[in-house]
Parts: sequence; structure tokens; C-alpha cells
Amino acid sequence: MIIFSTGSVVLAAKKTSLFYNPTFRALLFQALAAAALAYFIYSIINNALTNLDQRGIATGFGFLSQEAGFGIGLSLIDYDETYSYGRTFFVGLLNTALVSVMGIFLATILGFVIGIARLSSNWLVSRFAAIYIETFRNIPLLLQIFFWYFAVLQALPTPRNSISLGESMYLNVRGLYIAKPVFEPNAHWIGLALITAVFISICYTIYAKRKQKVSGQQSPILWVSLSLLILLPTLAYFASGQPVHMEVPVLKGFNFRGGIGIIPELAALLLALSTYTASFIAEIVRAGINAVSHGQTEAALSLGLPQGKTLRLVVIPQALRIIIPPLTSQYLNLTKNSSLAMAIGYPDLVSVFAGTTLNQTGQAIEIIAMTMAVYLTLSLLTSLLMNIYNRKVALVER
Repeated sequence: MIIFSTGSVVLAAKKTSLFYNPTFRALLFQALAAAALAYFIYSIINNALTNLDQRGIATGFGFLSQEAGFGIGLSLIDYDETYSYGRTFFVGLLNTALVSVMGIFLATILGFVIGIARLSSNWLVSRFAAIYIETFRNIPLLLQIFFWYFAVLQALPTPRNSISLGESMYLNVRGLYIAKPVFEPNAHWIGLALITAVFISICYTIYAKRKQKVSGQQSPILWVSLSLLILLPTLAYFASGQPVHMEVPVLKGFNFRGGIGIIPELAALLLALSTYTASFIAEIVRAGINAVSHGQTEAALSLGLPQGKTLRLVVIPQALRIIIPPLTSQYLNLTKNSSLAMAIGYPDLVSVFAGTTLNQTGQAIEIIAMTMAVYLTLSLLTSLLMNIYNRKVALVER
């Protein structure tokens, strides 16, 4: 005789039912949420396009091929008023990338120096670092940009009364003017020599590190690399007949002509971003170094390592595991804070494209969407690179 339990049969049926499968339910709910979000976004875009059509406002990206008709004070690529709005987008993008990359580079160096100085045993050095940190990180960034631009750079003399910093360098209210290298046909040999020097330096660095792991002997990596980077291009310069000459800026009329001109808007924005962000980076560095066990420092000093090598070879590599995640956030903040450039007229993406171009074309949705996509891409790219480096220095456990 076979006796069936009704409760057991129902329970078994539930277990075999597809809806009660946790994996299936998770995928189903995620798909429904994604569909609802997609429908919500579609409804907003469709409603906006309908309203624009009813008002007779054109939509689409056709405006990018129209002539811009306005000038830009700083351009890393060829540009004048006859170029299209699409060209203004790339000009603003490159200007934003320029100040972001340079700001990250300067803020990192200054932040590490101030952060290490904050832990100095010298009372005067540590107090100076503390004052710097508490001052710059507690003043709004916009006010610091105004300070550097209006109080410092706008107080410089006129071009006719420029401050001479050498035979080919002049500083005035219009900016800093320096000599520009002009390359002749044979100058490509210098570039090839520089690439060769970089390649040899990388190979030598890999070899020196492997040698140190095997034998414990250190090789002078820095000095050898610098010698190669200076010596090979110099030899190529003289061997190819000195195919580079300097174009010196010359005062003509009310301003200098020729050479390279660094506009005051760029200098003010760069100074403000780097000094402001460096104050946060300094605290991150200080916290990271303090998180390393003091026994590591004592062990290194007991082996006869000087304080400089102890910091560089023992403390900093371990502190980087703590420093890098918050450091990435500061890099992202610096890139996004560069949008404050329009307050002083620096031609970044927001000022040139989301400002002037938007006012002339009225293509608000397209322009704002492109601008947001640029900042999102820059942030994701920065995060990707920093995460790769973070995984490289992370502690590997077995």
C-alpha cells in the first residue's frame, strides 16, 4: 500500500516550480525594474521632444556642422570663427582635459609633499603644513579662483611694462609668454631618439628590479633613466643638424606676438584647483602613513636604511593601499570642479559648448547631454585607471 502526503506533494511542487527558483526570480525582478526605468526615460524624452516640436524648436545633432562664428581664447587645435560647433566641442573638451590632467599632476605632488611635511619632527615644518591644510580646504574653491585671478594675476603690469624673467620670458596681465620651439624637417630624429630612450629606460627598470629580487643589489634606476632621456635626444639634435630653433615672443602693439602664451585664466584655475585639492590629498597621505605600523619604520631603521629610503621603500608602498581609494575621489572632484572655470572666462567645455554654443543654437537637450556624457566618461576613465593601479599595489593574500 502506498500512502501520499498532500503537504509533501505541494511542497515538492513548489520547489520544482520555476517561479520559486531564486535565480529566476532575481533575473525576473531585475528585468522588470530595467524595463520600468527604460519606459520612464523614454516617456521623459518623448514628452520633451513633443513639447519642442510644438514650439518649433529644432532637435537633433545637425547643428554640430554649422559655422560657430565666435572666437575662443585658448585652443590646443586649429580653430577660428569659421569652424563648426562640432569643433568648439572638441576645443572645450581638450581645454577641460588640459586643466584636469595638469591639476591632478600638480595636486598630487604638492599633496604628498604637504602630507609628509605634516608628519615632520620639525615643529616649524609641521605647523606650516597644518596651516596650509586648514586654510585652503576651508575656503570655498570659487573664492580661491577669484583670489588668484583678480587679486594676484590681474594686479600684474601691462604688456609694455612686462616683468622680464629672462631673454625670452615675459609676465604681464595678459599672461605668461615664453619661447616656442619650431621643428624643422629633420626634427623627427629627436622624437625617435626620445622614444628609444624611454623604451631602454623601461627595459632597464624591469631588469634592475628583477636583479634586486634575486641578489638584493640596488641599481641606480633614476639617474640612468634621466641620463638616457637627456643624452640620446641631445645626440640626435646635434647629429641631425640642430633642426630646432626657438621662436621668441616680441611686443607688437598692445601685446606680444609669437612664442607660447599662457593665459591668466588657465593659470588662475590651475593654481586654485591644485592648491585646493592638494590640501585634501595631504590629509589622505598623512592618514595613510599613520596607518602603517610604526614597527615597520623601526625595523627599516634598524637595518641601517636612512629615513628617506625608509619612507620611499617601506612606508609609502604600504600606505598606498590606503591612500589610493580616497585619492581617486579627489581626482574625480578636481575634474568636475574644473567646470567652475566659466566664472573667470576660461574656455572649458562648460563655458564654450554648454555656454556660448547653447546660447546661439538653443539645442539644450543635445548639448547638455553631450556635456554630461563627457564628464561621465572622464570620471569613469579616471576610476578605471586608478582601480587598475589599486589592484596592482593591493596586498595579495593566499
